[in-house]
Amino acid sequence: MEQRHLGRTGLRVSRLGLGTLTWGRDTGEHEAAGQLKAFWEAGGTLVDTADVYADGGAEYLLGRLLEDLVPRRDLVIATKAGSVLDPDRRVDCSRGHLLAALDASLERLGTDYVDVWQIHAFDAATPVEETLQAVDLAVRSGRARYAGVAGFCGWQLAKAATWQLAEPAVRTRLACTQMEYSLLQRGIEREVLPAALDLGIGVLPSSPLGRGVLTGKYRHGTPADSRGASEHLAPFVAPYLDDTAARIVDAVTTAAHGLAVTPLQVALAWVRDRPGVVAPLVGARTTQQLGAALSVETLSLPDEICQALDDVSAPVHRYPDQDWSTL
Repeated sequence: MEQRHLGRTGLRVSRLGLGTLTWGRDTGEHEAAGQLKAFWEAGGTLVDTADVYADGGAEYLLGRLLEDLVPRRDLVIATKAGSVLDPDRRVDCSRGHLLAALDASLERLGTDYVDVWQIHAFDAATPVEETLQAVDLAVRSGRARYAGVAGFCGWQLAKAATWQLAEPAVRTRLACTQMEYSLLQRGIEREVLPAALDLGIGVLPSSPLGRGVLTGKYRHGTPADSRGASEHLAPFVAPYLDDTAARIVDAVTTAAHGLAVTPLQVALAWVRDRPGVVAPLVGARTTQQLGAALSVETLSLPDEICQALDDVSAPVHRYPDQDWSTL
């Protein structure tokens, strides 16, 4: 699998990442083992998880598999901290919480360090310089090699990244930002993506298949074994089952038929090759589904197909996202 630099750093990762959101909850050890082995054998290196996935279960499961299945040195392990499973406070990016969460992640993963440590969300109640000091301490201590953020809007990303760049000798450059990005969700193109491109921050798209909708599986109803039929994931899928999404899915399906490939391959290749994107993160329910995603490695979309998909899915950019001369 082709490797790409993670932002403006020397770290190289596979241009497709393995997501573990459902590990330890909907995905058991046997299925997770099959996915990790298939991913590794295909040349994949980037595995993304978080301390809140399955309340720590995803990290624990990944750590078990690292013992016997795949050599630790062959993988780039990325995890996150900052989100908390508390209805009264969903984010805690205080220095104390973050560093304690990192230590707990390392214990569950069974490793001395993570390759990429990401702040999972912006915490308006904590000064950003305190949050970023935790990042610097983690890297300085060797517990994390690189750092990034997730879920930061444009100004939050720019503020955090610029703060770190102000003293490059003592502060850690942000390498990446993880955001939802697909043909069904192009909102990051307004401000987040321009900021990331300008600051040399790599983008890791989550839900690159539009929460599964871009595979075309929901065109004629909701399959019983799909996330859309799952009690706890149905609300996650529902926003992308409207008429606007249906038109985009139809366009993806038409393109797939013309290229003799699948809608999944078309949708994934489109987002993988967008400017600023390093590696879409694919979270598969089964090893077979992951194999379908891995098959996109050999596909590059023709320019005319990309343009047609851009047109049908184009987000609305109005003031102040556009230059004044276009108003």
